[in-house]
Amino acid sequence: MREFMKILAIETSADDTAAAVVENTTVLSSVKHTQLEHADWGGIVPSIARRDHLAFIDKVVEKSMHNIDTIDAVAVTAGPGLAIALEVGINKAKELALKYDKPLIAVNHIEGHLLSPMANKIDISYPALGLVVSGGHTELIFIEEIGKYKILAQTLDDALGEALDKAARILGMPYPGGALLEKAAALGNPKKYLLPLPMAGREDQNELSYSGLKAAFLRLVTTVTSDKVTEQEKNGLAASFQNRAFEHLIRIIRHSISNFEFQISNLLVGGGVIANQELRKRLTSLGEELGIRIYFAPMEYTGDNAVMIGIAASFKYNKGLFVKDFSTLDRIPRWKVDQSG
Repeated sequence: MREFMKILAIETSADDTAAAVVENTTVLSSVKHTQLEHADWGGIVPSIARRDHLAFIDKVVEKSMHNIDTIDAVAVTAGPGLAIALEVGINKAKELALKYDKPLIAVNHIEGHLLSPMANKIDISYPALGLVVSGGHTELIFIEEIGKYKILAQTLDDALGEALDKAARILGMPYPGGALLEKAAALGNPKKYLLPLPMAGREDQNELSYSGLKAAFLRLVTTVTSDKVTEQEKNGLAASFQNRAFEHLIRIIRHSISNFEFQISNLLVGGGVIANQELRKRLTSLGEELGIRIYFAPMEYTGDNAVMIGIAASFKYNKGLFVKDFSTLDRIPRWKVDQSG
């Protein structure tokens, strides 16, 4: 990579308004405003997300640029994500690229998560595998080289993060409940309650599914108590759900890697759910079992952030992958990581 190449990156795909300045893969600044209003609704409300992005985007960008004299390009998440949320970031990125007369780079949000383990380091060999586990996505990805991807396994319905949040809500925990479920699970017995293992016997399909597990969990909670779940019961239920959810993911990853045509030595892991310490332990154990080195995203860059967008953009910059006509850059709400933008 060219030395001293600085990219201002913007991320507004969901409910975080974020901006960062990245020099190659070195983080110079990272600022994020997380919207809290969505907890009252039990999920992200697109119109509220857009309103807050508009209210905070200028402040977040200005703070990220504090003490930064010059930049070489502007990057922005173009998808996947909420269309009206993506629009705010894209419009701001266009405005800044024109203002500073700099190239504009469109980045896939999943590619950002995929490359987030590279924050402040770039010494990873390819081909490799990548795992993205977030609220909206659960995908195992073959990385032939940076920019060339193939999805090997993905969820058919709920993503893992979404499933954890829904399980937490069933237990009466506020949104987003994944972190609260993790705390409760740490105090419970993961084998206290029996739940079905999704896709058991069908691992060769390389697919994940959490909707059935979620439905079974709802029935279990109703059976355990018809009134209010006690703290002891809640901990056991949380541990049992989390255990099965993680077991399902590990089984699919193990099967996919064991039957993969290439010899793989590295696995990059990113996404908000990777902040879960139990999942990190299980993936670390899997790596030791299979002889694969695991590269986790730093904890501060597991959730949505602009640093990961800047890292992905750094590699695009060196390939000259710029937006040729700013007017053609639009939102791509369902942009797959293995599709060109």
